[in-house]
Amino acid sequence: MQLGDYAEEIVASGFPAMRRQTGRTRAAQLDGYLARIVDQDFAEAGHSVRRPAQLTHWLRAYASATATVAAFETIRDAATGDRAEKPAKGSSEVYRDVLTRLWVLDALPAWLPTRNVIAELTQAPTHHLVDPALAARLLGATREAMLQGIPTSARGPSGGLLGALFESLVTQSIRVYAQSAESTVHHLRTARGRQEVDLIVRAPDHRVVAIEVKWSATVNDDDVKHLHWLRRELGDQLADAIVVTTGPTRGLLHLRAATRRSRH
Repeated sequence: MQLGDYAEEIVASGFPAMRRQTGRTRAAQLDGYLARIVDQDFAEAGHSVRRPAQLTHWLRAYASATATVAAFETIRDAATGDRAEKPAKGSSEVYRDVLTRLWVLDALPAWLPTRNVIAELTQAPTHHLVDPALAARLLGATREAMLQGIPTSARGPSGGLLGALFESLVTQSIRVYAQSAESTVHHLRTARGRQEVDLIVRAPDHRVVAIEVKWSATVNDDDVKHLHWLRRELGDQLADAIVVTTGPTRGLLHLRAATRRSRH
């Protein structure tokens, strides 16, 4: 696959009926899905929407925060713009809670191990929408725009919006695979982001697989330093360490071999 194929996979959506569509038809269906959330689903969950546009702003703010641990206040500021008086946290959290119950927001929880003590782990989740195509549509990010690197308001990993949504796409896929293996998926981050691992897959026996997601086609030593750090911390509890990239398979296999050598 080429980088453009991954960009297409992001905007194609995981919704079966939408995947068969392209161009304007698919965009219209995604817009209709988002409109239904704002106009119907939110109210059916027991919360009236007096300002539908404001709820759309909240959705867009969460989309912009894809693959980050942005604080609630940061998302609230993005959603409310230049309003002088910001809504109280308690009332604003209703948006987050209802959107989570509606399976629109699908945050990735932090990994807090019980068998190994790793100092200064943070508990903040990584933000994701249930489908990266929804995030892309909310931000007006087409396949072509992402490939051309058109600036957006999204704050994310290196690679800008394409990097953030590629990480979200990988996260969505890994969660599906992990569920079938009776495993859970988390992320790891220490205080001030000194060490970060994008995905931690925890098996029922508490062994883990650590996964880094890189939108680029190649990897270097800096890309895997946190995986090496985690192996030193966990020892045999770390079953494997993997880097997912947009490059050729042989690059991934070479990295795995380098990771295995580092154990000795």
